[in-house]
Amino acid sequence: MAFEFNYTNEEMFKLILDSIPYPIVFCDTEHIIRYMNKEAEFFYYRRRGYGNLIGKSLFDCHSENTKAMIEKAVTNLENHGNEIYLGVNNRNQRKYINPVRDENGKLLGYFERFEMNLEK
Repeated sequence: MAFEFNYTNEEMFKLILDSIPYPIVFCDTEHIIRYMNKEAEFFYYRRRGYGNLIGKSLFDCHSENTKAMIEKAVTNLENHGNEIYLGVNNRNQRKYINPVRDENGKLLGYFERFEMNLEK
């Protein structure tokens, strides 16, 4: 029996991101949340009790100190920086910001990635 691959690139992209066991939040350069993978939705909506965050500022759910750290990191990304390690938060998660660029290298946005200790 032949395998039929019936997914669009967009559907496959979402499936790949949803398979990552860490929250991933994508923001545009104005810090507006444009995408959250399944783990991020679970973390922010079910565990933390936030309402829909898509279309809202990333800074609605961060302290002023974290806001300043993110703004500085995004400035570094705009100057052609790569992944930036932001440190460990109070939930023992390692935090990173990664650039998303177009084919010409222009920064379109960034994604915030958390790595949690998955050991049980």
